[in-house]
Amino acid sequence: MTSKTRGKKLNKAWLHDHLTDPYVRRAQTEGYRSRAAYKLAEIDETFGLLRPGQTVVDLGAAPGAWSQYLRRRLLAEGAGQGAPAATLLALDLLPMEPIEGVSFLQGDFREDEAPRALEAALQGRPVDVVVSDMAPNLSGVASADAARMADLVELAVDFAERHLRPGGALVAKVFHGSGYSQLVERFKRSFRVVKPYKPKASRPRSAETFLVGIGLKDGAARVQSR
Repeated sequence: MTSKTRGKKLNKAWLHDHLTDPYVRRAQTEGYRSRAAYKLAEIDETFGLLRPGQTVVDLGAAPGAWSQYLRRRLLAEGAGQGAPAATLLALDLLPMEPIEGVSFLQGDFREDEAPRALEAALQGRPVDVVVSDMAPNLSGVASADAARMADLVELAVDFAERHLRPGGALVAKVFHGSGYSQLVERFKRSFRVVKPYKPKASRPRSAETFLVGIGLKDGAARVQSR
């Protein structure tokens, strides 16, 4: 079998899976930009992370499904008059179509300018939850891809340490494989509770999973509660 033939078969298999995927159909019905919204929804439902009125930062936000879910949760109807105003900041290297109630910043989180722009937008407000769906462009070289992924997760943890409330939470996408155990240990150095979680909405053959860190350890907390 030639590589071209294998590629055609893989493309057909992906297209079949995509068209028959219940999460894809559900996203189309419920107005989400991608099926990824249900990954975050499962994590939220499992760990109870999100509440109306919180301040949340969405890293690696494009095309916007996580931001859509966050907006619906943070600006939920019935939150009551006098409830604190929610703040939702989203950042991605790629452009993202606007979402009402979401402040989007385009930039490379690996460069100093993007984190500084987020910090300026926060205006000193502590963050309740940081979510990161960031992932590198994969080269196919496992060791290089693992190193790039680890760098992004490290940056997300560092940002969380500097901006989370002491009781806040970080959700970060990681890949099983080289470097995974080191990332778990990195989380454990910063958070009192660390749980790996693979949502049902994450395709079974995907290497992705998510690390959830809750409650900064005393040595990691760098902001004080309002």
